[in-house]
Formats: sequence, C-alpha cells, structure tokens
Amino acid sequence: MLRDVIVWIAEHPRVLAQAADQHVALSVTALIAAIAIALPLAFSLTRWAAAANAAIAVVNVLRTVPSLALLVIMLPFLGTGFLPSAVALTLYGLPAILINAYTGLREVDADIVEAARGQGMTGRQIMRRIEIPLALPVIFAGIRTAAVQIVSAATLAAFIGGGGLGELLTAGMGTLDIPQLVVGGLTVALLAVATELTFGLVEWRMRRSVTAEAR
Repeated sequence: MLRDVIVWIAEHPRVLAQAADQHVALSVTALIAAIAIALPLAFSLTRWAAAANAAIAVVNVLRTVPSLALLVIMLPFLGTGFLPSAVALTLYGLPAILINAYTGLREVDADIVEAARGQGMTGRQIMRRIEIPLALPVIFAGIRTAAVQIVSAATLAAFIGGGGLGELLTAGMGTLDIPQLVVGGLTVALLAVATELTFGLVEWRMRRSVTAEAR
C-alpha cells in the first residue's frame, strides 16, 4: 500500500499540488473573512449588552449545523464553486472566533479599565491599549480553533465544486482508487495538524508575552 501511495504521488504531483493550493486558498479566505466579521462584531457587543445574548445564541446555532449542511444550504443562493464554499466555511468558523473574542473582552479586569479612564484615556484608546492586548490570547485561541475547523471542513467543499483536497477523495471513491483516497486523506490530516501546531505555537508565545508584560 505504501508503495502504491508513493507511486501515485510521483505520477500525479501537479494534481496533488493544485488540490492542496485550492484547499489552502479556500481555508485562508474563509478564515480571514470570519475574523473580519467576528472581531468588530465582538467589540460592538461588549458595548451593546442588550444584543449580546441574542447574537451569541445565533452563532451557537451555527455550531450545531453540520459543515456539509452549511455547504449544501449555499447551493440555492450562490450556486456551486469557490464563493459558496468560502461563505459556508466562513459561517462555520465564525462562532469560535466571535465567542472567544466577546468572552476575552468581557473578562478584562474592570478595575484596570476604570484606572485607564481615570488617566484620561478615551474609549478607543482603552480598547486599543488595554482591552485588546489583555484579551488577545483568548481571541487567538478562538482563531486557532476556527482555523482547524475550517481546514478540516474545507474537504467537503468538493461536493459543491469548491475544489481542494476533497476532490482527491471524491475522485478516489468514484474510481475505487485506494492510493488516491489515502493521499487525499493523509494530506488533509497533515494540513490540519500543521495548522494546529502553527497556531498553537503562536498562541503559546502570545500568552508568554502577555504574562511577561503583566509582571
């Protein structure tokens, strides 16, 4: 089996590279979009408590929806291809980032915030210099979780024409090409593990930096 896998990779390097590039592009696009939506929304919710519970409830509902279901829901609205896949994956990664960002900002010590106000800082200065730096480790933990979820779920984008490594799996299942199936599955797994380790390392360094500054 190992020999067959190696032979398949040697014979189809462009197919594997193209699928991996599409997978990474799709995952990065969805993650950036999720961050761009979740962070400003979290900052707004900390200032608008009345809407916070409703917003958190809505994103918690998104957590219960299977990733394949989200992808299929996009079909009537956006059709097939890269765009609907990116939108569905953005929605899939949104809850982890939003909830962590909101929680991190809410857990900033109120005494520190009050002390900053007493020194004449504006609300924007407090957020930029106090709240965001202190909440950053928790926020980044949410981004890390979302990144791994998106990379894993992006495999299913192949079912609606989104490309990526899932195409190796669907093609392999269609032709019963076991080496292709193994290559596709292993590549997705390695990509997810690499994402987890990379973001985990950055988060660990970030927490150390915040702890050092607190001392």
